[in-house]
Amino acid sequence: MPDEPQPHLRRELGLRDLSLFLIAVMVGPRWISVAAHGGPGTIILWILAALLFAVPLAIAVATLSAKYPGAGGLYLWARHDFGPWPGFLNFWVYWLGIAFLIPGAAVFSLGIGAYALGPSYAYLADNRLYMIGGSLLLLWTALITNIIGLNIGKWTENVGGAMPWILCILLCAAAAVVGTRHGAATPINLKTMWPVWNWDTMNSWAAIAFGLTGMEAAGMMAAEIRDPTRTIPRAAWISSAFVAMFYVSSTIALLVLMAPQKISEMNGLAQVSATAAPWLSPVVVGLILLIVLGSFGGLGSAVSRMPFAAGVDHLLPAAFGKIHPRWNTPHVAILSLGAVATLLLIACQAGDTIKTAYRTIVDLTVIVGFLPYLYIFASAWKARKWFTAISGTAVSLMAIACSIVPPPEVTKFWLFEGKLALGTAAAIASGWLLYRRNSRPHV
Repeated sequence: MPDEPQPHLRRELGLRDLSLFLIAVMVGPRWISVAAHGGPGTIILWILAALLFAVPLAIAVATLSAKYPGAGGLYLWARHDFGPWPGFLNFWVYWLGIAFLIPGAAVFSLGIGAYALGPSYAYLADNRLYMIGGSLLLLWTALITNIIGLNIGKWTENVGGAMPWILCILLCAAAAVVGTRHGAATPINLKTMWPVWNWDTMNSWAAIAFGLTGMEAAGMMAAEIRDPTRTIPRAAWISSAFVAMFYVSSTIALLVLMAPQKISEMNGLAQVSATAAPWLSPVVVGLILLIVLGSFGGLGSAVSRMPFAAGVDHLLPAAFGKIHPRWNTPHVAILSLGAVATLLLIACQAGDTIKTAYRTIVDLTVIVGFLPYLYIFASAWKARKWFTAISGTAVSLMAIACSIVPPPEVTKFWLFEGKLALGTAAAIASGWLLYRRNSRPHV
C-alpha cells in the first residue's frame, strides 16, 4: 500500500453531533409503516432485531473503529482483514446499497406528502412525473448542500436526528388519546405480539432488520470525530437505544390507531395521522421531510468517505481521493453517488406499478445493503467478538433470504425476481470491473 498522507479532513463531530448524526442515518420513518402493516407480531421482531443485530453491530463498529482508525470505515476494515479486493467489494456494494436506499426514501416521503394534501391530490402518489421529479429534486438538494462542508452540513444531521424525538412523542400522544377514548384498533397482548411466520412476516423481518442498520457510518467518519476512541462507543449506545425505542413505540402507536390490514406500507404514517386528527398529518409529513433530508445529508457524507479512501489507495480514479479546495469535502464521491442514485431511481420504475416499484427498491436495498455486513461481522470474528459475529451474521443472512420472497401484491413474479437477481449481480460485477481496471500491482 503506498505510504502517502491522506488529504486533511477536519474533526468536526463531538458526542452530541455524532449521536444525532447516527440517529439521522439510522431512523427510516418508512420502516414504521412496513412494520405496522405486518401486525403486532412485528413488535417482538423489533426487539429481537435490536438485541441480535443492533447491539452486535454497535459492538463491532466500536471495536473495529478503534482497531483501524481513519476515514473509510468498513472499506478500511475489510481491506486490512481480507485484502484489497474484498475491501473494494465491501465498499462498492455498500455504496450501491445506499444508492438504492436514497430513491426509496425519496419515493416514500413524496408518497405520504401527496396523501397528506387530501383526496384530490392522492393521484400524485401514482404519478411517475411527480414521484421521479420530486425524488430527484429532494435527492440533489440534500447532496449539493452536503458538499458545502461538514461544519455546516452537520447541523442538517442534527436537525434530522432531533425530529424523530418529536415524531415519536406526537404519535404516542395521539395513540394514548384515541386509545383511551375509543380503544385500540388492534389488540396488543402477549398472544398477538407473537410473530406468525408467513410471507408478510418474512418481508417485514427483512425491512425491520434493515431499519436498525446505519451504525457503521460512525466508522466511515472516524477521521472527523473528536476523540473517536471514546466518542464512537458512547454515541453508538445512545443512538442504538433511542432508535430501538423509537421503532417499537411508533409501531405500537400506529397499531393502536388503525388495524394493520388498513395501513399502507407507503403512506401509512400520513394515513394513520389523518385518522387520528386532521391537523396531525401535515405536521407528521413535515417532520418526515426533515428526517429524510437529514438522513440524505448523513448518508451522503458518510458513504463518500469510502470512495475517498479507495481513491487515496489508487483503487478508483485519483479525483475520488481529492477534497474540494474550498469546502474540504470529497465532492467527486458525493456527486457520483447522486448520479448512480438517479439512474437506479429511473430504472426501478420501469415496467411495473409505483407500489411494486417501491417494493423492488426496498428489497434491492436490503439484499445489496446487507452483503457488506457479512464482512463487518467477519472482521468482528477476527477481533475475537464471537457472539457479535455469530448473531450479526445470522440476522444478515436471514434478512437477505426474506427479501427474496415476493410480497402478495406482486403480480409479475419473474419480473420482480429478475430485477432482484440482475440488480445484485450487476452490483458485484460492476465492482469487479472497476477493481480490475483501477488496481495496480503495488496495491
